[in-house]
Amino acid sequence: MRMPTLGEGIDEINAVPINAINFVDIIFNLLIFFMAMARFGQEERQLDAVLPEASSAAPMTMPPKELVVNVDRDGRYFVRQRPCTESDLAAQLRQAGADNPGLQSVLIRGDGRAGWKAVARVMGLCNAAKVTDYRVAVVQED
Repeated sequence: MRMPTLGEGIDEINAVPINAINFVDIIFNLLIFFMAMARFGQEERQLDAVLPEASSAAPMTMPPKELVVNVDRDGRYFVRQRPCTESDLAAQLRQAGADNPGLQSVLIRGDGRAGWKAVARVMGLCNAAKVTDYRVAVVQED
């Protein structure tokens, strides 16, 4: 049997009331839950702890050091002021890229009298090692 609605001749006095007790229970349960969670968060911050001191502290996340690759006029490669072959340079770039994925930067300093081929080769080795942040150093003319 279908219950008539307000628009079908039933006035407001005879309408079936909505049971709000269930809604009130849910609201009170949510209120208690959030109050308890806020209290636990406060207790953790108020813990009296004596933290150790450090004479020199570094941030937890430090950006990696920039790798500088020098190319002399004869097209030879130097990393950390030591000569290296193309395969050694490729291995160093791969290792730096693996140690700092997406964060490693490389500065390529090519001698102005060096052939462009050697500098372009370093760029290709950077791409092969998945090091995308590389720059070529230049001197600004006056």
